[in-house]
Amino acid sequence: MTKQSKNINRRRFLEATTALAGIGAIGAGAFLSSCKNSKGADALGLPPILKAAPAGRKLRAGLVGAGNRGTGAAINFISAGPDLEIVALADVFQDKIDACRKRFADYKRPIPEENCFVGFDAYKKLMALEEVDVVLLATPPQFRPEHFKEAVKQQKHAFLEKPMAVDPVGIRSVIATAKKAQAIGLNVVTGTQRRHQEDYIETYKQVANGAIGQITSAKAYWNQNHVWFRTREEGWDDMTYMVRNWNNFCWLCGDHILDTHVHNIDVVNWFVGRTPESAIGYGGRARRLTGDQYDFFSIDFDYGNGVSSHSMSRQIDNCANGTGEMVVGTEGYTNCQNTIWNLDGSVKWKFEYPVGEDGQAMNKVKIPPYVQEHMHLVHAIRTGEYVNEAEQTANSTLTAIMGRTAAYTGQKVTWDEIFKSDMDLGPKEIQFGPVDMEFPVPVPGTPHKA
Repeated sequence: MTKQSKNINRRRFLEATTALAGIGAIGAGAFLSSCKNSKGADALGLPPILKAAPAGRKLRAGLVGAGNRGTGAAINFISAGPDLEIVALADVFQDKIDACRKRFADYKRPIPEENCFVGFDAYKKLMALEEVDVVLLATPPQFRPEHFKEAVKQQKHAFLEKPMAVDPVGIRSVIATAKKAQAIGLNVVTGTQRRHQEDYIETYKQVANGAIGQITSAKAYWNQNHVWFRTREEGWDDMTYMVRNWNNFCWLCGDHILDTHVHNIDVVNWFVGRTPESAIGYGGRARRLTGDQYDFFSIDFDYGNGVSSHSMSRQIDNCANGTGEMVVGTEGYTNCQNTIWNLDGSVKWKFEYPVGEDGQAMNKVKIPPYVQEHMHLVHAIRTGEYVNEAEQTANSTLTAIMGRTAAYTGQKVTWDEIFKSDMDLGPKEIQFGPVDMEFPVPVPGTPHKA
């Protein structure tokens, strides 16, 4: 057995509704959910689509993780409605704090220097501020479980970027914290923005009300060019280098099947209505220059009762790329976003996009889903219409972890195995300096024999 496979075995793996009767072919643009007994948004547990969050008491947010995505999330938050402020920042690196503060100063929304904290314990100092009502958690996902736990301990409403964690130990922590948040009425919204996107929501309504009959299969894909990476600079210790290059180390981001493809996996779980029972698949690395991750994954998720989903993701330049989902049923199929087809390929239903001022149909919803999700959080806090998305997103993240583990090990992995796994990635001590660990690229199976 290779050194790499020993490492994987030891550390990373533990030994819809019934179709509506009487629906004929319906022309494009017709709304199937107008049928007499159809389920609406409330019955289906769907979020509201808002023009803006309602007015109410001022809400002050602290941002934990002031990089590009975190700064973007903070801008999305203040764009969600009236009387919303960013009043505190926390990050491991001072330059991230400085760049974020400058961005907000340019918007004439200065963030007080005394409310900006640096270091691995900065999140605790931010969350201890009484003036902070909401925390936005946008660090590398390795840190999400602990940050979420502290947020609930300090009684803060929370926005959590996806994915929820990088391993099953972290996922169980998130689920436990989510239940504590619910018990004391803290609202939680996550960064799975497709669930807050009007065209996805309207398509889901159709499917939930029988538009494609009984679901039989699905596919999900996120294929793109390579993403950003950092090469090591002079003076950087091990921890500094890895955290600055976090998107290329599995213990920090979970590999790209979690970091990006979890969006598509989440959509399939949402439409199918459950998590898969097992996964088997493969992946590999041919082009990456840093870190320990794969370039591609191909996973078969078995949802039971003959339903499966093929899930693929790739980050290699100059290949056929695309992102999306497809769900197939006994009476039709859908791209989950805006169109439902009959089995013969004719259009059965199509989402009617908003019409612009020029009278032309717009090719996207007016309010970006990145803002809608923050509108939903603010709406829940100000109206008392409770929301907590942490567990559903944790389950989709664990689905991706199950697929990753199947590819890394070459084994079939069941939901029960991965949920109970003691897999806990990363060093035990998170601090600057040397990191006494090896990070080999996973190699499944055993070597060929002569």
